Order: sequence, then structure tokens, then C-alpha cells
Amino acid sequence: VQDGTLAVAVFASLKRITAGYFIALIAGGIIGLILTKIKSADIGVNGLILGFQTLPSICWLPFAILWFGLSEAAIIFIIVIGSIFSIAISVESGINNINPVYIRAGKNMGAKGFSLFRYIILPAAMPAVISGMKQGWSFAWRGVIAGEMLSASIGLGQILMMGRELADINQVAAVMLIIILIGVFIEKQIFGKIEKNIKRVRGVQ
Repeated sequence: VQDGTLAVAVFASLKRITAGYFIALIAGGIIGLILTKIKSADIGVNGLILGFQTLPSICWLPFAILWFGLSEAAIIFIIVIGSIFSIAISVESGINNINPVYIRAGKNMGAKGFSLFRYIILPAAMPAVISGMKQGWSFAWRGVIAGEMLSASIGLGQILMMGRELADINQVAAVMLIIILIGVFIEKQIFGKIEKNIKRVRGVQ
């Protein structure tokens, strides 16, 4: 804290995870929507996506280094690949498990096409989507720490690696505490507020 190393590391890690997570959010959402529209893709790809989701992010690190070298792109790739599948699964599951009564009611009131998706399907699927977003965020953190431990010059993962190599348990514990605090802050200030807003709109809270 005194020499500013921790602040720089936190900023570097947050910058990487923000970039990777938003890429995963967009790509995962598109994949999830494709799975809901193309039933043949759902049958063939859904199981494959679930299989990829079970792989730890660090398993992709050798491929990332081969494809991108020891660069920022390699770390961001690990973040994306670690969170994209959980987001895609949540979008697909959230839309496919909507109560059919909502869709029939929307159609009876004249909703169709994009308006049906915008005002009926998307709001009904949002609780599952938010749950997948939270899970994807946690997987993104695992990815950024794994990537920084092996290929970054600065970041929380790199500080964690140095603490391990020097057997400095205080440094290791400090990084772990910082990661937990950041996770709690994001949960309360971002995901928590989104969930409260959804509940208020749906009349649950």
C-alpha cells in the first residue's frame, strides 16, 4: 500500500477483467439467443457448451500463450473463455424456461416480434440471466488471476505469485482479502442494485 504497488495491481486487474467480461457478456448473450432460436443447435451444442464450462480457466492458458504470446490479449482470452459459457447457458435456460402463459398473454395483447421479446421474454428471463452474469463474473476473476500469475508483469495475480514464491503468507492473504472485498463491492453496488430493480419492476419487492 505504501509504495503504491497494490493500487496499480488492482487497477490493472480491474481493467483486464472489465474488458474480458464485457466481451464475454456480449458473445455469451448472442450464443444463448442462437441456442434458443435454432433447436438443432440447442441439441448439438448445449451439451458441448456445458462440457467447456466444466474446464478450469487455467487449462486454456497454454493455448492462449501459443495464440497470443505473453500479452494482454492472452489474459483477456482466458477471462472471456472462462465466463462466456456460463452466460450463454443462463441466457438459453432463462428464455427456454419462461412460463408459456406470459408469452400467450403478450400475444393476446398484440405483442409480437421484437416487442414480444423486449417487453415479455427479456424481463421474464432476467432473473436467470443475472444469475448467470454473477457466475460469469466469478469465473472471470479466476481467469484473470490465473493469467496474471503466469504471464503478467503487474496485477493481483502477479503479486499473489510473488508472495507464493517468497513464502510471504501476509502478501498472499492481503491479495485474497482484496479480491474478496472487490467481489463484495461489485455484488452490492452493481448486481445487487440490478436485482432489486428487477424485483421492484416485477412487483416482488
